Amino acid sequence: MSAPTMEERKACWGARDEFWQCLERHAEDASQCQELRLSFESRCPQQWVKYFDKRRDFLKYKKKLETEGYHPPEAAGKS
Repeated sequence: MSAPTMEERKACWGARDEFWQCLERHAEDASQCQELRLSFESRCPQQWVKYFDKRRDFLKYKKKLETEGYHPPEAAGKS
């Protein structure tokens, strides 16, 4: 796989941003954003799609920790 050009990177990032915005508008309902997801997958290398998906999950988790704080699971430490 060759490195994407600047135009290809911008197209990928734009498609990713549109998809993520759609998810936010529709309360994470991916079925409402299927067309944007396909555009995102077609404009970005597969490895980037995987990375961006994991990155989004991490950013949501991080935001939740910052707003709600850490709460250990109820079953933690109970055997």
